[in-house]
Amino acid sequence: MKRQIHAGASLLSALFLATFWTSTLFTELFLSAAAVVEVKQLIAWALIVFVPLMLLTAGTGFSMGAGKHHPLLKLKRRRTPFIGLNGALILVPSALFLAMRATAGQFDSLFYSVQMLELLAGATNLTLIGLNIRDGLTLSRLHRAVPVAK
Repeated sequence: MKRQIHAGASLLSALFLATFWTSTLFTELFLSAAAVVEVKQLIAWALIVFVPLMLLTAGTGFSMGAGKHHPLLKLKRRRTPFIGLNGALILVPSALFLAMRATAGQFDSLFYSVQMLELLAGATNLTLIGLNIRDGLTLSRLHRAVPVAK
């Protein structure tokens, strides 16, 4: 059951992040300031679901990998703290900051600087999460064939 929870939470986390990223980019490039405000507010509210999903993904992943030493698990363990720190220190504060600035109509150089930082950090996390999902799928296939060595 833990494996299914981990897989579901990781997939949903990746979909949330990809939706945040593409919605932001599309809205900024092609839509009105009012649409930017709406997207920024929706992203801020979605953090209520997104952050627990990320924590659930990390928690179940660490729990399943405890005591195991497969090279792919080691790679996932190295990436996961960076994903978490990037989210906690850059993505979440940026999302909240941008939502506040957008709501106030403050589309200035600070807004766009933080927006660029958020897009870069989001692309980084999407890449790292994608690598973790790829490696997780490989581990899952290996586990079905032969249980992962402890």
